[in-house]
Order: sequence, then C-alpha cells, then structure tokens
Amino acid sequence: MKDRLEQLKATCDQDDEEVEIAVDNAAFMDEFFSQIEDIRGSIDKIDENVAEVKKLFSVILSAPTSDQKTQDDLEAITNDIKKMANNARNKLKTIERNLESEQQQERVSADMRIRKSQHAVLSRKFVEVMTKYNEAQVDFRERSKGRIQRQLEITGKATTDEELEEMLESGNAAVFTAGIVDSGISKQALSEIESRHKDIVRLESSIKELHDMFVDIAMLVESQGDVIDNIEKNVSQSVDHIVEAREQTKKAVRYQTKARKKTVIIVVIVVVLLAVITLSIGLGVGLNR
Repeated sequence: MKDRLEQLKATCDQDDEEVEIAVDNAAFMDEFFSQIEDIRGSIDKIDENVAEVKKLFSVILSAPTSDQKTQDDLEAITNDIKKMANNARNKLKTIERNLESEQQQERVSADMRIRKSQHAVLSRKFVEVMTKYNEAQVDFRERSKGRIQRQLEITGKATTDEELEEMLESGNAAVFTAGIVDSGISKQALSEIESRHKDIVRLESSIKELHDMFVDIAMLVESQGDVIDNIEKNVSQSVDHIVEAREQTKKAVRYQTKARKKTVIIVVIVVVLLAVITLSIGLGVGLNR
C-alpha cells in the first residue's frame, strides 16, 4: 500500500513538472513572438523611411542648392533609420545566438523550428529593405557626382571619373574650386559644386556607419540559404495545392451541375411517361363504358 502511494505521488510530481514546462514554453514563445513583432515593426518603419529619403533626395537634386530644412529632415530620417536598423540587427543577432546555443545542446524541437523559420524570414526581409536603402544612397551619390562633373566641364575643368573620385575622397571642397574662381564661373554654379560635395561627404559618412551592420546581416542570411529555400519551397507547394484544390472544386461543381441536369431530365421523362400511361388508362376506361 505504501509503495502504491509513493508511486502515485511520483506520478503527480511528474505531471506537475510537465505542466510547468508547458507553461514555461508557452510564456517563452509569447515573448519570442513579441520580439518578432517588434523587429517586423522596425523593418516596416525603415521601409517607409527609405521611401521618404528617396523623395528628399529628389528634392535636393532638383534644386541648385539644398535648403537647410531639407537637410535637417534628411538627417533626422537617416538617424531614425540607423537607430531602428541597429535595434533590428541586435535582436536578430540575439535570436541567432540563442538558436545556435540550443543546436549545440541538441535541443531541437517544433518550437525551435518555428523560431528558426521566423528568424530566417525576418533576416531576409531586413537585408532587402537595407539593400533598397543602400541602392538609393548610391544612386543619389552618382547623380550628385554627375552634377559636379557637369559644372566642372562648364568651367573648362573637365575631369575623369577617377579624378573626380580622388577629389571626393579628399573631402576638401577647395580641391573642386581651386583655379576656377577667376574663370568667370557664376556664384550659383560654384555654390552648387560646393553643395553637391557636402551632400556626398554626408552621404559617405552614413554609408560607412551602416556598412558593417549590413555586411553582418547579409552574411547571416547567406548562411541561412537552405532554411529560406525550404520556406519558399513550402510556400510554393502550398500555393500549388491551393490552385489544384480550386481546380478540383471547379470540376466537382461542373460534375454536380451535369448530374443535376440529368436528374431534371429523368424526372421530366418519368412525369411524361406517367401522364401518357394515365391518359391511356383513362381512354381505355371510357371506351369500355
């Protein structure tokens, strides 16, 4: 009797532990999905800000010189992107470290596969958004450089791409304007050269600040190629199944419609036959009378 009580007690203790583990896992996954939503929100906001940056780049390029308000707006949005990108990168790296730790301990579970999948998808999305931002910056730099080159050509100081790059890398606007101040160039043209140079210097600083972070996440996504390929394959298969199911449904509807038409025709034939039989019987009875 005593052994039986000990066994029941041990079973109850084990059940309590399983319930506690289940509750802990649920709480852990809730916290994980909260992090995922935070990261996704940051990435979506970065995407919106990149669209605004493109608009401001267009405004700057459309004017001979950019006004201070436009520059302030651009700087504010750039800082916002940098802040949110760092937030997203740090959280993605934390999740990555946790996943690696669990893999080393061979603690592979359904929850872990879910977290790995979510992490891979968001990492890819983050790189796509940051690539879009980088492309906008590079495009702005090239167009600004083209404006400087055209203004220099007007003054008779034509430069090659290599020479212009050397001038830009020097970070000194005087390199552009040296020897052309007395060449009859207008103050507006001179001001534009200096303004474009400042735009490029500011842009170079922003690109350098984000470079390491961008490379870090890009390498992470590259290492997750198999995971992302599997996700895309599963999504593709799901879409194929949906399309196939839709076609099967259409066929079923067509068959059902045909069957319904056949049923109606059979009913009509039966009714006509019954009417003919009834009429024949009625005529026979009348004649007998």
